[in-house]
Amino acid sequence: MSKKSKKSKKETLEPNIPPVHNNPKELNSFYAWEDDVLILNVLGTPSAKRDAIGKPFGNQLKISVREAPVGGKATDYMVRFLAGEFDVSIKDIEVVKGRFNVNKQLRIKNPKNLPPEIEREHTINREENSFQKRKKK
Repeated sequence: MSKKSKKSKKETLEPNIPPVHNNPKELNSFYAWEDDVLILNVLGTPSAKRDAIGKPFGNQLKISVREAPVGGKATDYMVRFLAGEFDVSIKDIEVVKGRFNVNKQLRIKNPKNLPPEIEREHTINREENSFQKRKKK
């Protein structure tokens, strides 16, 4: 088997993974949309007093969870917490980066609900885009 055929065989075995924003600074905000998938850059706070979605901090959204950061349990707990907040299944949230780190990137498939902190930012961005389009005319 030639090298070329081995390479193409390997390519067919790899899953079709959508592009990831490898650098969180590529996002202008703490979130971005790819079709019906919401991409969130998160600054996690484990061992917090309560579970909460906080305010944006630069290009990340602060999210606090009560679970201790032991072996990825805080991230797993955060995924369960966010599944309830976005009204999606736990399987619809993918931890792209940062499973064992406070800096994370999540992909949430087809969220049925946007928490107020994200809805507010989303509304502001839509209004800014609308204003810029009108200004160009």
